Amino acid sequence: MLTLTGADRILIDPQTERGGTLSVGPDGRIAAEPSADPDAVPLDVSGCVVTAGLVNAHHHLLQSGFRTLPGTRGAAMRDWLPAMAGAYAAAGIDASLTRATAAVGVAESLLSGVTTVADHQLNWPAPGESADPVAETVEIARAISAAAASLGARLVFVRGSARDDPALAAASADAIIDDLLPRGHVGGVTDDGMRQIAVGPAGVHSDGEATFRALGEVAARHGVRRRTQANEQVDTEIALARYGRRPLDLLEEWGWLAPDVTIAHLCDVTPDEIDRLAAAGVSATHAPGCDVPMGWGIAPVARLREAGLRVGLGTSGGGSNDAGHLLADARLAMQISGLVGPQLPARAVLGMATEDGAVGLGRADLGHLRVGARADICVWDVSGVADAGVADPVAGLLWASPGRRPRHVVVGGRVVVRDYRLVGHDEHAIVAALRARLQS
Repeated sequence: MLTLTGADRILIDPQTERGGTLSVGPDGRIAAEPSADPDAVPLDVSGCVVTAGLVNAHHHLLQSGFRTLPGTRGAAMRDWLPAMAGAYAAAGIDASLTRATAAVGVAESLLSGVTTVADHQLNWPAPGESADPVAETVEIARAISAAAASLGARLVFVRGSARDDPALAAASADAIIDDLLPRGHVGGVTDDGMRQIAVGPAGVHSDGEATFRALGEVAARHGVRRRTQANEQVDTEIALARYGRRPLDLLEEWGWLAPDVTIAHLCDVTPDEIDRLAAAGVSATHAPGCDVPMGWGIAPVARLREAGLRVGLGTSGGGSNDAGHLLADARLAMQISGLVGPQLPARAVLGMATEDGAVGLGRADLGHLRVGARADICVWDVSGVADAGVADPVAGLLWASPGRRPRHVVVGGRVVVRDYRLVGHDEHAIVAALRARLQS
């Protein structure tokens, strides 16, 4: 068991701010009463803000090995996509590559306060490279899952597609779900909440109706959630050129505007489209750290939220963002929000980075510090010079100290980062393993 103790601190979730002692029960959930267990491990959080673990609702972990590549910075997506694909092909996508890149991406996530990572894995071995392509995709999914499990992070693995054969994508998704989830799972989540499976094409710019319908049938058959990307500027351009229609028109026709669907980006949306998304019960994910520096647009988050959408926050991948630091992107989300509507307040964006992102994953057990929640906790030291003079330590958590990292991170009651270092893992060894794989 674990008990958080200390003076002069703030506990915050999207609905409640309070002080006092926070205890974690033996089931890894927040307990109603302080622990009376003499063996409970204390974690001193004096002078800190304590939040729920951050939820990165949209990442591409593979890209953690392919940052700042020539020809990929500030590039149009029509140029960026083939540049990234060429780098993946040169490295050779297999389980060894995805395990190494996932380990780097997940370690970076934990060290920056992210306890749950949704990994939209879109890239797979090229057709003809494997005697059993379905089995190889299962090995890749296992490798990513194993990397997250070893480090102690929660993983939402999204079996994505980008120009895949529809039948192969569906067969692979079926096999991955059967392999990584127990029978009788609820919502694609393991009993301990550490692993979740979802499905989703990259978007209408890469996948057609057959793929969307095939993966939609997989989701319905297994009771898992669906995720995709839509309405970045190039997505709209391609949809209009190819189909003469906008992306959300296609998604609606293909059965992908529904309460079990989360859509990332949504930069180029009209007021009517926002109303349709809200009426359909879709949730959204804002990815400013990808969309803004690449020049792909800015999602009108305030308008989406006013319409009733739950909007989570994601970093997207290292190939467009170069970082997996969700709190830094929360700061960016506040900074740019005034360009497309009213400025977002810090508490709203903190909610996007925690509970709202969890809701989009179908995870009511994550993203808050209420009794019975999974004990995913971040401890942020706000006692140093970077926070001096800050009147509101919660707003300062996002506004002050860009690049802030948590002192401690707890996942399910287990301390996985202590005093800014991974527990039980050598950060430099993780980096060396990726470097060795890329050079092999």
